[in-house]
Amino acid sequence: MLVTGFPAEAFGTNCYVLAAGPGEQCLVVDPGVGVLDRLDDVLARHRLQPAAVLLTHGHLDHTFSVAPVCGARGITAYVHPADRDQLADPAKGLGVSIEDLFRGRFTYTEPEDVAELTDGATLSLAGLEITVDHAPGHTGGSVLFRLPGAGTSWEAEQICLSGDVLFAGSIGRTDLPGGNTDTMLTSLREKILPLADDTVVLPGHGPETTIGRERVANPYLRELTGAPSRGI
Repeated sequence: MLVTGFPAEAFGTNCYVLAAGPGEQCLVVDPGVGVLDRLDDVLARHRLQPAAVLLTHGHLDHTFSVAPVCGARGITAYVHPADRDQLADPAKGLGVSIEDLFRGRFTYTEPEDVAELTDGATLSLAGLEITVDHAPGHTGGSVLFRLPGAGTSWEAEQICLSGDVLFAGSIGRTDLPGGNTDTMLTSLREKILPLADDTVVLPGHGPETTIGRERVANPYLRELTGAPSRGI
């Protein structure tokens, strides 16, 4: 299986590409601001054809390029219904207008073909089986995408694309519209902590990590498990 990614031009948002192997169909996850050229390079290098776009949540730094990626290929964008309105009006999730955020340097458009994700669903796309976990808190529609890790460079049992739910050493902010700290803690307790320690976590920002590493080092997870503070 092929899993690769790169940071977007703005906000350091990680855009990921998933495929059963080179020369196959693929899934694009969270195409953010200014990713089109690098995405085209990745697709050409591995001879991949996008079959769908998956969105971990509706924030603009994760969705900005969804319309051009989908529109150029006639493919569907998948998002949780609680964040669906942000694809039409990204300002709803930011608390600031698009004009103020980008000052006219970029133009956002809504994707034409959108499908809604449901908690616990299994998506069969591009030869892959993706499990969806609704994990609100950062936004009302934040989700995790989980898939088997066999055949990857990690050879882990499972990979989790965590969006802005979990980062290496931290978690996503909860102070934007639609965010909620108590809901985030519930998602961490019910959706993150039950995952196996060797689960590879590919976050929406920053470096990869594992659940085992975060269980020991992440202060938010340590607080939930009652582990003593390590001064992080």
